[in-house]
Amino acid sequence: MKTLPKERRYETLSYLPPLTDQQIAKQVEFLLDQGFIPGVEFEEDPKPETHFWTMWKLPLFGGATANEVLAEVRECRSENPNCYIRVIGFDNIKQCQTVSFIVHKPNQNQGRY
Repeated sequence: MKTLPKERRYETLSYLPPLTDQQIAKQVEFLLDQGFIPGVEFEEDPKPETHFWTMWKLPLFGGATANEVLAEVRECRSENPNCYIRVIGFDNIKQCQTVSFIVHKPNQNQGRY
């Protein structure tokens, strides 16, 4: 097995090779199946010591589908091509963010979302 090139890592899934479109869709479906409320965030230069990301619109309350979430990711990416983009999931019982993963890194080929 080949190791990934040395680079800053974000989130748990960032240690894997870039996710394909199908893998991103599956992760979003899992997030929705768990009852989490999805949202999209972006940041030009996220740093581990600061945890500030900008929310893209409001979270998708009320029965969002994976396709709706991925459409928001595409729209965010088209307006912010030089930013990192991640999908997050809020747990409305615990009142906190419970899931997040990067779906776009600038200047890297990974999925079309």
